[in-house]
Amino acid sequence: MQLNDVHRGITKHRNRKRIGRGPGSGTGKTSGRGHKGHKSRSGYSRKPNFQGGAMPMFRRIPKRGFHNKWAVSVFAVNVERLNEIFNDGDTVTLEAMAAKNVAKGTFDEVKILGDGEITKKLTVRAHRFSKSAEEKITAAGGTIDKIPAKRTPDERVADLKKEKA
Repeated sequence: MQLNDVHRGITKHRNRKRIGRGPGSGTGKTSGRGHKGHKSRSGYSRKPNFQGGAMPMFRRIPKRGFHNKWAVSVFAVNVERLNEIFNDGDTVTLEAMAAKNVAKGTFDEVKILGDGEITKKLTVRAHRFSKSAEEKITAAGGTIDKIPAKRTPDERVADLKKEKA
């Protein structure tokens, strides 16, 4: 390709393809669809998982595992991270953590872990705390406020039984 070839084939308005307008047009008779078959019919669309008639991958591979409907997703935050982001005397809540991009995504509970050092006096509200995190927060002069879990598995089972009854 040379510099004078760059503009070739580039047009502002491309003419539409006039199909089915006689043999001289290049796309007459069958309109570029070939002869017969499923692909020549109107309204045809191939399934996204169609693999040419071969046994599809999702049927060749066995099913594995299960989805645990009782699973509780826990987001872990270290005290070192709280020390970096929050100021002395702040109250660390779920909303405050979300606002400062500490706890992101979807989860059921937040657990504070004891990795790193904490020097600031913080009031920390979370669902769970590790022993070392509790010790470090209280040693720095802060307080711990445990948020009760939304629902225990027993409560969830009771709710399911109520729905079925």
